[in-house]
Amino acid sequence: MTIQQTGLMQLPGEGTSYWFAQDLYTFKAVGAETGQAYALCEVVVAPEGGGTPLHRHLRENESFYIQEGELEFNLDGQIIIATPGMFLQSPKGQLHQFTNKSYLPAKMLVWVTPAGFEKFIADVGKAANSVISAPSLSPTDLERILATAPKYGIEILPPPAENVA
Repeated sequence: MTIQQTGLMQLPGEGTSYWFAQDLYTFKAVGAETGQAYALCEVVVAPEGGGTPLHRHLRENESFYIQEGELEFNLDGQIIIATPGMFLQSPKGQLHQFTNKSYLPAKMLVWVTPAGFEKFIADVGKAANSVISAPSLSPTDLERILATAPKYGIEILPPPAENVA
């Protein structure tokens, strides 16, 4: 017996896109299309501070393949400067963060296994088809992200306290 499977194909510029803070996430494959095995997205990380806060996923492993630009990764306290062609993997439970400290955008593929992370981005992001450029992140947006993250097994850590003299 032969089982026919339908494959996926996304042409350049295709996929469902969301602004998440300053960064653009375009999903090329989501759980509904992969039997919940994985989600794959292309992320354009804004220059001069785009990226994520320190966080961990309690449900998913997250892998990163750098396509363009340079990103600073923090993987459990180890700082790595990631450049085109580099691959990094953060297993579930590992504290991690990426930041674009350069003056140019960076682009990477992010593969999340199993799927589910795409639902978080859809829940808290802003559909890119209705917003041409990155919208500002309001205090209300930030509160919504922090309140919604635990629903998806994501723990966002607050930034370190500043030493006040």
